[in-house]
Amino acid sequence: MIGKEIFHPMGAMVALTFIVWVRLYYVRIPEMRRLRIHPQAVATSAQKSARLVDTRAADNFSNLFEVPVLFYLALIVAYLTQQATPLVLGLAWGFVAGRVLHSLIQCSYNKVMHRFTVYVLSTCVVWVLWAVLAVGLLRG
Repeated sequence: MIGKEIFHPMGAMVALTFIVWVRLYYVRIPEMRRLRIHPQAVATSAQKSARLVDTRAADNFSNLFEVPVLFYLALIVAYLTQQATPLVLGLAWGFVAGRVLHSLIQCSYNKVMHRFTVYVLSTCVVWVLWAVLAVGLLRG
């Protein structure tokens, strides 16, 4: 059984989210200055999409709050139900690796099919993680 080490992949995902957040503002503020966009002119997502050219980091940042929510919850469930096994830890690190690669693709060259493939594979890891936890919970 693994203890608090199960939270290391969670910390890695938090770090990834922070890095993408920094990237977002590193790109966004200079672009707004260069294009002379007043902050109020991009107050809604529709306005941002219409006015801003480079939304890769912003799109990725939003994506880091979708499926990863299930990942975070799975690790908490694994810890609380004493299912933090090497398999669960391996799946957790597999998901993190996939999300790092997904973020690198989306924040750089952004080839949709490359990004989509990594997204599907990493999301399948979360479904497998939840299946492992569900079986463990059913076995009680």
